[in-house]
Amino acid sequence: MQKLSVALIGKYMAEGIAAPLLKIAALVERAGHSVLIERDTAFELGERLSDALSIAEIGERADLALVLGGDGTMLGIARQLAPYDVPLVGINLGRLGFMTDVAFDDAASVITKILAGEYEIEERTLLCASIVRDEAIMLEALALNDVVVARGAVSGMVELSVKVDGRFMYNQRSDGLIVSTPTGSTAYAMSANGPILHPRLAGVILVPIAPHSLSNRPIALPDDVDIEITITGGREVSANFDMQAYTALQHGDRVKVKRAPRPIRFFHPVGYSYFATLRQKLHWNEQPTGIDSGHLQA
Repeated sequence: MQKLSVALIGKYMAEGIAAPLLKIAALVERAGHSVLIERDTAFELGERLSDALSIAEIGERADLALVLGGDGTMLGIARQLAPYDVPLVGINLGRLGFMTDVAFDDAASVITKILAGEYEIEERTLLCASIVRDEAIMLEALALNDVVVARGAVSGMVELSVKVDGRFMYNQRSDGLIVSTPTGSTAYAMSANGPILHPRLAGVILVPIAPHSLSNRPIALPDDVDIEITITGGREVSANFDMQAYTALQHGDRVKVKRAPRPIRFFHPVGYSYFATLRQKLHWNEQPTGIDSGHLQA
């Protein structure tokens, strides 16, 4: 059996997370593998920080990363580990998430099987975004869910001009625009009435937020296009990358979005179903009041 280096990363400052982390660390070591502790996680455990590793060091040394927390924790870790091609397993201590799909009560059996090579691989696309002012790049960032250009909390509509592969697409007045991956299609994009994209679809969606014109509808595009959003009007405009904000955009600033060169890999237990996750998270399995056994009442 190949000995693996398994990184353990927990939700930062989460109450009561130390005991679950220690339980999983012991499980990995009993299986004959080594445990790498991320620096913030080590602080939660009271471990010696001299033995802890940065995310970059984990990226260079880990064969697998176990992430304890919710989807927000996973978003942050996935972005940071994306350049290193480290596969991720999401373990949730509360309600299951879209990406943290392993319940802690099932973690022992699931992790044991994954360490033995029994798993299903799923790849998720990331977006690479940059903010360009004149010809200078002000910021570059990765996003697993979405890139959002939006108005301020108390300002009016933002005015945007959008190009795809250098060709003019439309001008838009709205509260903002979401550029979403299939992963992000069940996040902000869905709340703005965008479609759900299956993770295996090679696409991105553009979803207007409360557009001035009702003819501005969500549109799905191939994921190999280059998208350019120019701010032409509005105040207090911001760009968010998985809700990590960059504020103070100016008129003429351009937000450029394209597919990142590498996807993120998730390891799931054998038999994992994306549709089962949708049913649970979106309550598709709940029956409306007044309906029983598939029979409608008059």
